[in-house]
Amino acid sequence: MRLLAVSSVLAVSALAAMSCPASADPMADAKAIVEQHRAMPVFTPPGEAFDAKSCMAGKKVLSIPISMTIPFNVELQKAMSEAAKEVGFTYTTWDNQLKIDQWVQGVSQAISQKYDALDLAGGLNPEVLGPQLGEARAAGLKISTTHFYDVTQKAVPSVDYSGKVDFTGAGKLLAAWAYAQTEGKPNVLVIGSSDVLPSIPFVQAIKDQLAALCPDCKVKHLDVPVSEWATKIQSGTQSALLADPSINYILPIYDSMSQFVIPAMRITGAEGSVKLASFNGTPFVLDMVRAGQVEMDVGESLGWAGYAAIDNIMRMLCGKPEVAKLNVPLLVFDESNIATAGTPANFNDGYGDAHLDGFRKLWKLK
Repeated sequence: MRLLAVSSVLAVSALAAMSCPASADPMADAKAIVEQHRAMPVFTPPGEAFDAKSCMAGKKVLSIPISMTIPFNVELQKAMSEAAKEVGFTYTTWDNQLKIDQWVQGVSQAISQKYDALDLAGGLNPEVLGPQLGEARAAGLKISTTHFYDVTQKAVPSVDYSGKVDFTGAGKLLAAWAYAQTEGKPNVLVIGSSDVLPSIPFVQAIKDQLAALCPDCKVKHLDVPVSEWATKIQSGTQSALLADPSINYILPIYDSMSQFVIPAMRITGAEGSVKLASFNGTPFVLDMVRAGQVEMDVGESLGWAGYAAIDNIMRMLCGKPEVAKLNVPLLVFDESNIATAGTPANFNDGYGDAHLDGFRKLWKLK
């Protein structure tokens, strides 16, 4: 497999020029994007207020995460469970270890136990369970996804409501950061995983934003499937850095990739001269920001994401319009504010708690 797809100087095609026109003042625009995500998050209602407790009385929701061996999913499920408890309805997390037969069993359980809704969370692709979801819908269950699709993507027909994430917004922010930090001269290595569906628009958003800011800037793309991160990211990054020593920024789209990127930077002597920024706000990567190994990480509060996910699921069961996206803010963590993320860092510190009061009022709990 050819991992490193190298593009020469990034040219703006006619389509890109139409969708992402060149900026009149690119540095000002880039800094404005970054500053927009430095402010302490405020709560923006994703839809109209409704009486959640009355609507959800007696209803049951079963959520199948892609795997409960992944800390991200554990924390997301914890927040979703807490939100459901506040409203007062039955919420069940289907424990599994990333096995298809376990996901199938979860769907069967939701059907046999007469749940009202089935949620696929934290990266579980509904296309993997097509026949099973068909059976669930035939049995009267509503189907939702949480934290899977990008806001630009359409869910498959087997899904009723989807709690989408602004991956493309994160991509634009990463591109703006790299442009500003390199004083308008980024030579960027983007590391993605096209086997993860939202990764495709995520990477494209980085490329498009850089094209708008600097049509002559250089962008290279390293594509590594999730199953090969531990074996292919380091070697692919080393090859890219050796092939082009002028690379000055690396953007792994998911921050857990950073643990494989940094050894490659160290071996090639690029540490210090090449900077790294990413997305997710994973605690061990935030600790790497504190240590100076990662320059910036775009964080998202999973506590906030859990409440936002439950909000969308309840809207599905209560006949309310689907939200356009989970209203989870993206927050820049760098040396200026990393202390707010906790020591050691965690998934929720640093974002404030505006979402708690916001959702309680939105659901008419107070």
